[in-house]
Amino acid sequence: MSNIGRKNSVICDLRSDTFTSPDDGMRKAMAEAIVGDDVYGEDPTVNALEIRLAEMLGKEDAVFFPSGTQSNLAALMAHCGRGDEIIVGKNYHVNWDEASGASVLAGISLWPVEIQEDGSISPDTILASIKEDDAHFARSRLLSLENTVGGKAIPLEILKKSAQTAWDANLSVHLDGARFFNAVSALNCSPKDLADCADSVSVCLSKGLGTPVGTVLVGAEKFIYSARRNRKILGGSMRQVGVIAAAGHYAIDNNISRLQEDHKRAFDFASALQSLNAGKVETGTNMVFFTPNDRKTNELRSYLEKQGVKIGDQSPSIRMVLHRDITDQGMELAIDGFKNYYQNG
Repeated sequence: MSNIGRKNSVICDLRSDTFTSPDDGMRKAMAEAIVGDDVYGEDPTVNALEIRLAEMLGKEDAVFFPSGTQSNLAALMAHCGRGDEIIVGKNYHVNWDEASGASVLAGISLWPVEIQEDGSISPDTILASIKEDDAHFARSRLLSLENTVGGKAIPLEILKKSAQTAWDANLSVHLDGARFFNAVSALNCSPKDLADCADSVSVCLSKGLGTPVGTVLVGAEKFIYSARRNRKILGGSMRQVGVIAAAGHYAIDNNISRLQEDHKRAFDFASALQSLNAGKVETGTNMVFFTPNDRKTNELRSYLEKQGVKIGDQSPSIRMVLHRDITDQGMELAIDGFKNYYQNG
């Protein structure tokens, strides 16, 4: 049976900001994109997007990837060789949600560490994790950071301290910018300010910015040359990909400025949930985390889905993400669904 049209029964999908669909303006930009062969470096729309983001983040060069996972892996491979080690937050995406690609495909060791309450990695933790130059140990080469953790944007001064600790120890720093512009918006800083906290930054376009696919990795020219080669090794070279890059241009022009709307909606949604006294509620940028007192997440999920509202399958704390496709009607439906479940259920 075809799945076409099934999404129409879902009025409010809060599972992730990856569920956005291109709007009419983005589709028009994609349809009208001028394209070429990107493997030959001849797709003008891709080239312009790479230059644009490199300049915006204050880096020398950039390369376009189909996914954030592949962009991160290519970056880790460019920073590290076989037998090298990456210090990374225990629950950061690079360690937790990317199938151990660095270890499986590149022979790089991951050294997961505990994070602070604000999501950062403390300088003391970094220093304690760096190995001596000894044949018994992996070589500590890279610190991998995130820009938002659990939806909360880590303050710039804290990120800078973590990065500087790594640099002082001759490590490089990579920033997994899955929601880079959400962090920029929340911190009220420039893209360059945040990018200055790392040698390389992977900027995902398919989450808060609403493109259907795509991530841009930025860094030094020599680093990007290596990352582009790694993209080929990982099977990520594409041809007339300007049709996707055009969505990135449109998103930068139109969707960065509206991220504050998602953040405000997340705050308002969290306030509505808190008023129910039905569980623990936390929020940051465009995310809301709800842990029901009764821990009956499956029952809640099933009830809301019947109302046209989809929430994450995490347990006991459910993650809900606000994005540009959540309408006023959808938000109202979600809030009413929670109220009816807990007050009238």
